[in-house]
Amino acid sequence: MKLATFRQPDSDASYPGATFAAVLTSFHPQDPQVAVRAVALPECRDVGEFLTAEPQEQKDMVREALEAAKEDHGLLLDVSTLVYDTLVPFPTKVFCVGLNYADHIKETGQEKPEHPTLFAKFAQSLTGALDPIEVPEEDHRVDYEGELCIVIGEPGRRIAVEDAKDHIAGYAVANDVSMRGFQGRTSEWLQGKVWEASTPVGPWLVTPDELPRDARITTRVNGEQQQSAKLKDVVFSPEELVAYASQMVTLNPGDLILTGTPAGVAVARRDGDGRRPWLTAGDVVEVEITGLGRQRNELV
Repeated sequence: MKLATFRQPDSDASYPGATFAAVLTSFHPQDPQVAVRAVALPECRDVGEFLTAEPQEQKDMVREALEAAKEDHGLLLDVSTLVYDTLVPFPTKVFCVGLNYADHIKETGQEKPEHPTLFAKFAQSLTGALDPIEVPEEDHRVDYEGELCIVIGEPGRRIAVEDAKDHIAGYAVANDVSMRGFQGRTSEWLQGKVWEASTPVGPWLVTPDELPRDARITTRVNGEQQQSAKLKDVVFSPEELVAYASQMVTLNPGDLILTGTPAGVAVARRDGDGRRPWLTAGDVVEVEITGLGRQRNELV
């Protein structure tokens, strides 16, 4: 199953609640990373709200919406007329993982960590899969970091690794856009990671049974591939990350864990003049994961 949060057409993006959750029903035949039709889930404002319902209530909500759409084809929505909003706009927690791909660890000159390297973001850091991202006047060193995002479904504390899969509602595409100037000011990363509306998550929540076993993550800047890796080529698996984070605090429905980025980020690259290729206004960043859809964000 694939779910999305859409913004009401012509609504003010800054107005909370002008959104609705929907289940996706069909995809482009030549490009399955693009959804074509969706059915709204009545009285459900976003995917995060959907995840707070009891499991049977979730199943009933989806079933009733799809059955209603079979009777009334007017309930089938044309996704091209809608706007993707932040998938889970108000998570109680956003964990992020650094140094989780061996090739990224190597390019940054770091050592393989013994434990997951965690930092946090705020809900205000999140934005939609197609929304513009601002180059802040305070920091021009803007970098991309395509990532797989875990979305928590079943709450839990001190979750065992072997049980962690039961707590994962699904997965989504994310981009941990980083302001490297601020990040590099101290040994703590948070100040480079929490800029408002800088971290797109979505377009879809995809349940674990629909995540391809051989899925890849790919990041392109202005059409040129910069990152590409298999999701399985990580130091710490999604299940290990869920178990580790849950030792510290109860994970709630809708909480997010961004699982780290592969090699190819701008901070580790230099052009012919020795300059790092930071993102600038007008650049377009696309991040896609097999079966999870594609983000496309323009820098402004």
